[in-house]
Amino acid sequence: DGWSVILASSSEAEQTEHYLDLLDARELADGWTTSGDVESTKPEPDLLLAALEKAEGAEAVLIGDSVWDVESAKRAGIPCVCVLTGGFSRDELRDAGAVEVYGSVDELREHLDGLPVASRT
Repeated sequence: DGWSVILASSSEAEQTEHYLDLLDARELADGWTTSGDVESTKPEPDLLLAALEKAEGAEAVLIGDSVWDVESAKRAGIPCVCVLTGGFSRDELRDAGAVEVYGSVDELREHLDGLPVASRT
């Protein structure tokens, strides 16, 4: 639907590269950032700001699964939608500031057209 998908991983580049290969996921993302690209990682906004630069788009939303994702998104000025895959409860993610929490990736996919976005112009 015209969205750029940028993976923003706090892991080291070698780990990210390993998992992209293991999951055969390189073609699923338009790009990625890792801890090697920034001075500070989540919950600081640096990683997301680097990802936004790569996306070159006017609108953004973070899809995450942890309270650190939510905090990082708040600091970057973008909304965060979460999926219950990171070991945090719906309440924990909501309390941290997630604008929406989905129970599964499949449920998230059903709602992609309605994701809240922030203008990054």
